[in-house]
Amino acid sequence: MLSTPAKPPLTGETLDTLSARLREAGEPVFRAKQILDWLYKKRVRTWDEMTNLSKPLRTWLAETFELMPVALVFNKQSEDVTDKLLLELGDKSLIETVIIRVPQEGVGPEHSRKTICISTQVGCAMGCVFCASGLAGLKRDLSAGEIVAQLLQVCYREDARTPRARMELASFDNIVVMGMGEPLANYENLMSALRIVNAPWGFGFGARRVTISTSGVVPKILKLAEEPLGFRLAISLHGATNEVRNQIMPVNKKFPLEELIPAAKAFARKHGRMLTLEFILIEDINDSLEQAKKLAVIAR
Repeated sequence: MLSTPAKPPLTGETLDTLSARLREAGEPVFRAKQILDWLYKKRVRTWDEMTNLSKPLRTWLAETFELMPVALVFNKQSEDVTDKLLLELGDKSLIETVIIRVPQEGVGPEHSRKTICISTQVGCAMGCVFCASGLAGLKRDLSAGEIVAQLLQVCYREDARTPRARMELASFDNIVVMGMGEPLANYENLMSALRIVNAPWGFGFGARRVTISTSGVVPKILKLAEEPLGFRLAISLHGATNEVRNQIMPVNKKFPLEELIPAAKAFARKHGRMLTLEFILIEDINDSLEQAKKLAVIAR
């Protein structure tokens, strides 16, 4: 017996694609903007809350799309005001999204600056020895809609905590693509998701407040440098020589420092801004004075 294909998530639609679907269904295309306003600006959680749409249209939407493709399973709050959200996808796979709060002096915790760490894959194929995300290998890529939906789940939670001054504002200040998976290994879906996040009919969220972290997939770094939206880049370096990186990051055997560093420089030149080098200190592996000196050379 064949299984019924899952409905595509509304969070993966753009204004153009949703307009085209409505046109095919015999609906006026201006409804697309109204629908996306309900989704991203007013953050409704049911089709029936879209009160300026006809009941037949709401029925068609419910039959055609999944309104929210991820479900909150568990929220673990840490003492350092970090929230870890365990989210379940339609196929029962689990991913993690993290809210990192930075309290501001002189104001209450509800006014903390918030950075949201999102995932791009279920599991990871990169095999970095210091990371738990890849222990079971890579299961699959997230769709663009599943990536975007993580941010809506954060907004549902944060909107309840902090009333928004304006309906179009996102309930967070920065996005870091540093969760489960290698972001640049799911390049097309990630870019589609971030364009939705950036679009005025989406979250209207500035590209310069989005940082993409990679273990060093050189061809995709060079491709990212050509993107018109100026997303920020972070390189998971963790070793200042090939010998050290080879021990802890298998990706270095395919894209060694002789290729990675020029790609990072090319990105920085293209966008006219510095990038971030990430370096986790691991005792007796990369914490020597020699590594520090070589890291300084790379950083310069």
